[in-house]
Amino acid sequence: MKLTPSLTLALALGASLWGAGAAQTLIDTSAAVGVSGTLNSISGPSPSVIPQVRERLDAVLDPSAQVTVAGEVAPAPAIGSPAAAQPGTTQPVTAQPSAGQPAPAPALTAEQLSVLQAAYTALEQGNAAQARQGFEQLISQNYRHPEAHFGLALALLAQGQTEAARFELGQLTALAPDRYEGPYNLGVLAVQAGQYPEALTYFGQAATLARTTASEDGQLYVLRALAAEQSRAADYAGLRQTLGEMVALDPGNAELKLRLAQAQTLTGEGVAALPGTYEALGSTRTQADAALLLSDIYEAQGLPERGLSELDRALQSVTAEDERARLLLRRARLLDALGQSAAAITAAEQSVRLRGNDAAAFALLGDLRRGAGNSQGALQAYREAALLEPKNADYRTELAALRLGLGRYADARRDAGMALNMNASPVTQARAELVLGLLDYRSARYASASTALRSSAAKLPSAETYLWLGLSEYKQKNYAGATEALSESVRLYPTPLARRNLGSALLAAGRAAEAEALLLGLVTETPGDAEAWYLLGLARRADGKAAEARAAFQSAAALGSTAARGALK
Repeated sequence: MKLTPSLTLALALGASLWGAGAAQTLIDTSAAVGVSGTLNSISGPSPSVIPQVRERLDAVLDPSAQVTVAGEVAPAPAIGSPAAAQPGTTQPVTAQPSAGQPAPAPALTAEQLSVLQAAYTALEQGNAAQARQGFEQLISQNYRHPEAHFGLALALLAQGQTEAARFELGQLTALAPDRYEGPYNLGVLAVQAGQYPEALTYFGQAATLARTTASEDGQLYVLRALAAEQSRAADYAGLRQTLGEMVALDPGNAELKLRLAQAQTLTGEGVAALPGTYEALGSTRTQADAALLLSDIYEAQGLPERGLSELDRALQSVTAEDERARLLLRRARLLDALGQSAAAITAAEQSVRLRGNDAAAFALLGDLRRGAGNSQGALQAYREAALLEPKNADYRTELAALRLGLGRYADARRDAGMALNMNASPVTQARAELVLGLLDYRSARYASASTALRSSAAKLPSAETYLWLGLSEYKQKNYAGATEALSESVRLYPTPLARRNLGSALLAAGRAAEAEALLLGLVTETPGDAEAWYLLGLARRADGKAAEARAAFQSAAALGSTAARGALK
């Protein structure tokens, strides 16, 4: 009994997935313009340490600065806010240390204060070497005084000696544990070194100290750095608390109110974020971002039309091209979600005309055009995205998929190969390997196809990948391997096509009874499937059920199966 030709014919139906079907399973890679992206606008710590040299010099030159020494019970002076002199005295006041506090440093003599002032002046004028000499001289004379260590740290940083500066900041922290400048600046150095968890810890310590020792401006400076690291770490609960403190310190700041609303949204408090978001909507500087956030909140509440209305209102008054482009891009997403694909494409096209350097916008336009069946237009959009970000493996993989669907196999193979040589995520690698596997199958390179598809399935299991892996294995007459792969495809997504092919593989593997059970279930669900009836007839005939096989062939023939008519002769 020659089953193989009929089975091969049945398996050839899988080619119906070859064109758009293969491309459609590739994941949408357009970058979302959402809340988390907006949070990136929270600025981090200044690239240089604070207080700035000018501020420290002003503090040192102020007569009241002479009465402040490390180890006082009273809070240390904030930036630009020298400690007040004790009434009726110009002499240094030395407080007794509390438990756990270092012993207070001897007060600076008039000569030492002069050296300190000269060192800060030299540092401000750019003479770090001279400043360093002055600070080191003070340390040798009065090691426990923290100001000399802080000044030396600044001078060392100006000379590019980061590790030495880090040591001096550590000494500042040890000698003056109530001053926030030490942990703050250690946090700055940690950020510069890419040590973000350490930076988060340092800024948290600095914020705790600044709450009781710094001016409102100083607290905001430290809290801004803390918020930046919390955002980086996706600690949105902590970020919400930090931004709440910042808004309390600066209640008229619309940008801070917007950031707080974003953090509230990210912690699942979108409705609670609405009042602050609408306040930010009234400020020209934050209007566009506020409208974007409102669209996010309303969409999450199942009210996309309300979000669209807010975007449209903002577009009536926002004039900056960059902001209009972002609003239009978000409008395109909402319109697409509402099923208005033509209007969504128009909005995306308007966005890229205003901001032609936005690769993510071109990628979205490509996705929208592809969804509307315009593969050539999608290819043009993704080509622009890839030109703007030539090292983006996602965009290159989408190009490969689109070219595959358009029959441009050589270009598709080149793009997929380029994507695999980039810094691609496992998911993107899997998608690129799927394209290569389909190309190899199309070229009758079945062994290579199996290798690529098996690697793809290991990274990103999908019904389609296992389907094509099963077809490739079948072409190599590895019926056991084909059955295994097709079984997984059916498990993940039991389409009639996958079930028909699994039935064929089971027959080829000599497992007729299993094939009959599978195919009987298929024809029961889809009685108009001629190919399934034909395969059921083959399974019954292989199992010695001639009468039942003939009945299945008759059903298939009645539905137009030429192969079934031949089997009835």
